[in-house]
Amino acid sequence: MYAIIEACGRQYKVQEGETVFFEKLGTEEGKKVSFDKVVLVSDNGKIQVGNPYVTGAKVEGKVISNGRGKKILVFKYKAKKNERKTRGHRQDYTKVEITSVKVKAEKTTSTAKKEKVSE
Repeated sequence: MYAIIEACGRQYKVQEGETVFFEKLGTEEGKKVSFDKVVLVSDNGKIQVGNPYVTGAKVEGKVISNGRGKKILVFKYKAKKNERKTRGHRQDYTKVEITSVKVKAEKTTSTAKKEKVSE
């Protein structure tokens, strides 16, 4: 079972027991985090796609650590102008272990059975 969630302006594919690096969420280590913006859920070949989000779906996780990524160098250069700038950047991240992917079970109503009979 996996889900595609929307967090920090990006979409992530997550499964139970998986470790995912998000942009800084601002929560402390050891605390639980839940994501309600679930775009897609796949359960043993049965796929539910949201419009824009799947109703009743929820992904929960536990914050393992907060940290900073590797340094990247940003070098700006203009030819023949003697203009050069070097800057460094380290992106903050939050490491989250996904504990559960929950989907609210759809109720099979009698109206769905009536539609099949009438066809």
